[in-house]
Amino acid sequence: MPEQNTLRRRNPLLVIGLPRDPSGTRHVAGFLALTVLTVLVTRGGLALAGFPQVGGGGLHIAHVLWGGLLMALALVAALSWAGPVVRPLVAVVGGIGFGLFIDEVGKFVTSDNDYFFEPTAALIYVVIVLLVLTAELIHRRKRDPHEVLAAATDLAVAGMAGGFSKRARRQARALVDEAGDVAGAEQVRALLDSVQDDAKELPDPIGAVASWVVGVSRRVVRVRWAPRVTVIVLGVATLYTLVRGIVLWATGSPLPNWALAGIVVSGALSLGLSVLGLRKVGTDRATGYEWFRRAVLVNLLLVQIFLFRVDQWSAVSGLVVDLVLLGLVAAELDVLRGKLGEPDATEDAEQL
Repeated sequence: MPEQNTLRRRNPLLVIGLPRDPSGTRHVAGFLALTVLTVLVTRGGLALAGFPQVGGGGLHIAHVLWGGLLMALALVAALSWAGPVVRPLVAVVGGIGFGLFIDEVGKFVTSDNDYFFEPTAALIYVVIVLLVLTAELIHRRKRDPHEVLAAATDLAVAGMAGGFSKRARRQARALVDEAGDVAGAEQVRALLDSVQDDAKELPDPIGAVASWVVGVSRRVVRVRWAPRVTVIVLGVATLYTLVRGIVLWATGSPLPNWALAGIVVSGALSLGLSVLGLRKVGTDRATGYEWFRRAVLVNLLLVQIFLFRVDQWSAVSGLVVDLVLLGLVAAELDVLRGKLGEPDATEDAEQL
């Protein structure tokens, strides 16, 4: 009875058996990154090839069908294999499939099946943003110790079948240590100790890329002038976006007023956050960079939506710049937190 009362006090999702995967944010990020990359490669490739028709005799095999097939294969894999090893593969195959699928959204929101529907790029980006916010909503809550212990047990599923590499064993033990003294921790620790050593494991391309990005970002921000250049680029990019929106609006651009108004308002908000960061960074560097991070997030989650409606290809370059800035700002925050004695995010990324 006391154990049942303890269960009732846990998060409702845990009570019904839905612990989160500690690597979930990385897998979702990889899924969405591959979705965006697939859309860009598909549209660029079709443009270079003159938008060929695959089929004949009145038939056209649209790439939305290949996207659906890949998403189905990813779902079958996720439902067929237990443990965490298959999830990076699911993210890769599903991301490519979803990219091929969402690229043809213009055909399904227009009465004439218009692949070249101008707002398509903005619609795709809105979907990506909504998925990012959904993932953030799912993973923002602090992890429960029992949830962390469940993640360690999840790793043991793969280990019991195929053994542990040194990296996998280190990761599993770190999760048990993070869970602390909760019911079942000693039993899980004993289970992990019983798993045999085996260096063979399925490659994790998402994890490899994530570790590389984190490592490069950390090395870059340790260069003395890099943080200053990051802040300057952020300010210039934000100011350029705001001025561009004002000029387009003032010159009577034929573009929709809501898109131009969105660029001006969201651009002004991002610029304001950047200015706050500049005011704070001299006295409290960590707080200043938190404001810079918010400014970049506004660019990514708001400004880019309207820019994709104005000019999708120039918006892509802006998206790349914003992603690089976000990585550098996050890396600088990790360095500052390390100096303040807080957990090092790079070590967390390597463990996950």
